[in-house]
Amino acid sequence: MLIGLDASRANRIQKTGVEWYSYHLIQELKKIDQRNRYFLYSPDELREDLAVLPSGWKGKILKWIPKFLWTQIRLSWEMVVNPPDLLFVPAHVIPILHPKKVITTCHDLGFKRFPEAYSFWQRKYLQWSTKFSLKHALKIITPSEFTKKELIDLYNADPDKIAVIYLGYDNKVYNLEALSEEKTFESEALCPFILYIGRLEKKKNLFNLIKAFKILKTNYQTKEIKDQKLVLIGKPGFGYKEIEKELKNEKDIVQLDWKENLLSFLKNASLFAFLSFYEGFGLPVLEAMACGIPTIVSKAGSLPEITGGAAFLVDPTNPKEIAKAMRVILEDEDKRKELRTKGLKRAKEFSWPKCAKETLALIESI
Repeated sequence: MLIGLDASRANRIQKTGVEWYSYHLIQELKKIDQRNRYFLYSPDELREDLAVLPSGWKGKILKWIPKFLWTQIRLSWEMVVNPPDLLFVPAHVIPILHPKKVITTCHDLGFKRFPEAYSFWQRKYLQWSTKFSLKHALKIITPSEFTKKELIDLYNADPDKIAVIYLGYDNKVYNLEALSEEKTFESEALCPFILYIGRLEKKKNLFNLIKAFKILKTNYQTKEIKDQKLVLIGKPGFGYKEIEKELKNEKDIVQLDWKENLLSFLKNASLFAFLSFYEGFGLPVLEAMACGIPTIVSKAGSLPEITGGAAFLVDPTNPKEIAKAMRVILEDEDKRKELRTKGLKRAKEFSWPKCAKETLALIESI
């Protein structure tokens, strides 16, 4: 079978969750599939190890000068003139012209739950493309049961059409051995600290994280708490200017960019806090647990499902409850050990090879 695979997201230089999913899935499929042939479609030449292709794999550069509608115009045209037997799109949007066999991945429906975070045209396009995919794709992959339920609740999607395949994480990077070999922390002035990694935006609930941290520092002055700082690592997103105002004059709250050495911060964090209002999966949480970091997550979205009892669950709308959870983890050694052990065990249930194997089985089943 000739499988066409949209590699445009995987080929981006700067990657977040969806891009890493696309990248790792392609890299693992290269290792396990010697039966099928592949075309990797991209607007640009494939970069670095993505360009290392085994026998039966070929990159196809689909040049498109405009910065928009590559999928709907250029990829559509390729589907007309040189169609594969099956097209797999790892990120939401399938081309309007496509072969009969199409599979795509819907990561979440944030544009429906948080419309203010998207422009008018983004909302319209995502609304149309989601309906189009549900109608024309033979299978929709979701990264969680939560996102599957969202598709059913918001679009009356056919449950039999949706396959839940969990994401993985890079266990060559995020593991205890790699952590032990990590060099001495260069920013010792930051220690000790509570860590957040993710986009700096309203949907991630940073306001209540900041409020909870202030409550923690104001109300509890034990030796485990009094010197704690809050480190936020990520790029600005929707509502960042308001978040930036909240951070002014906060000497114990530090904001850093993605280019920082994340592993070094994970190694030295007292705990990891991820209190998002909405997540289709929540990859940073999995990476933190794989590094043995005691983790607090919100009871919202897919986070209880993904952490599977291995994290401290809190109401994301209640800063006092969040602060109390922080205090428990920081002051209770037994609780820290319990969360560390459970987190490490839970993280082992996820991997990119497993994700690729289940995805290939789905592809070959239709």
